[in-house]
Amino acid sequence: MEKTDTTYFNVLKDKTSKYSEPDKIKAEGHYPFFRPIASEQDTEVYINGQKVLMFGSNSYMGLTSHPKVKEAAIKAIEKYGTGCAGSRYLNGTLDIHVELEHKLAEYVEKDAAIIYSTGFQSNLGAIPTVIGRNDYIILDELDHASIIEGARLSFGKTMKYRHNDPESLEKVLRYCEPDRLKLIVADGIFSMEGDIVNLPDIVTLAEKYNANIMVDDAHSLGVIGKQGSGVSSHFGLTDKVDIIMGTFSKSLASLGGFLAADERTINFIKHQSRSLIFSASMTPSSTAAVLAALEIIKSEPERIEHLWNLTHYCAKSFKELGFDTGHSETPIIPLIIRNNFKTFKFTVRLLEEGLFVNPVVSPAVSEDMTLIRFSLMATHTFDQVNFAIDKIAKIARELNVI
Repeated sequence: MEKTDTTYFNVLKDKTSKYSEPDKIKAEGHYPFFRPIASEQDTEVYINGQKVLMFGSNSYMGLTSHPKVKEAAIKAIEKYGTGCAGSRYLNGTLDIHVELEHKLAEYVEKDAAIIYSTGFQSNLGAIPTVIGRNDYIILDELDHASIIEGARLSFGKTMKYRHNDPESLEKVLRYCEPDRLKLIVADGIFSMEGDIVNLPDIVTLAEKYNANIMVDDAHSLGVIGKQGSGVSSHFGLTDKVDIIMGTFSKSLASLGGFLAADERTINFIKHQSRSLIFSASMTPSSTAAVLAALEIIKSEPERIEHLWNLTHYCAKSFKELGFDTGHSETPIIPLIIRNNFKTFKFTVRLLEEGLFVNPVVSPAVSEDMTLIRFSLMATHTFDQVNFAIDKIAKIARELNVI
């Protein structure tokens, strides 16, 4: 049989080679992503040998370089090594994992907790595990990507309501079958907008329609509530929230995440959650760092007080300059630009002026809502903040943003 001449066609390479958006931004000299930092994640960092003020970090308590946190991580490596070589379900549970779970449960005033290797995994672990084929997942339209991915992995029906809109939420709840599990999942503090979830109205509607509530406190821990214990505490509604999720990569200065709830719910999740059972355990150093950070937050309330003093000062200053900061009411302050190109250029120009901020552009948001995400840390000084405000005002005028 005679062979015919064929040309091999690589479908994967054909698909990936057509993706050119980053190349276009790089060609314009305004590419603002994957900027390598050569120092600790602190209020000042070094990029390409240049000292830059950091206003793009999620380290709200400023603890990633705290001596006690670093010392705890080092001692944990000396005692336990660098990893657990297995999952929590089998050989990967350490005594400090259990200690941390007890302390987290106590901190957020729940019966029990279970820790995950990342915050993303925590949401992937909770939602598909508790939601069955005929159940409902009800999401705020601005929920974090990890919540959305958790919903995608579930066999339940996903429904969305308009951001922080109780009327829209009630319309969704009316649609649901009354005898099915209905889990309302919302961020505590929304990570780009900086506003706080309307938890009191969610609780009222959940009780009316026999729904359950899960709050993602990734950006709330260390920031609001009793001793920084989150949104549920902030509103005095902890007993009305069924599941509290949190991360360690922000105020708690490490890497990982957790779920907290009643004993039976945590027992169910820890024996059914695939992202827990089939993932390696949180490292010893990360676990010890969280334990140390948690104690510092609880024992030094002045950190939270200073963070809020900075927040009120910055919010007032930006509004007086003419910035649109949306509905922000937290240390996450969006400076809304409403133009992709200007947002990229703004970010790059600020870096040239010694200031690190994060751009949020389409498709993450619509082009008429692009923004600079300006975030504060408890370790920032008023001098640093004033420097940042002056530079931001300068570039904003340069680009006709204000």
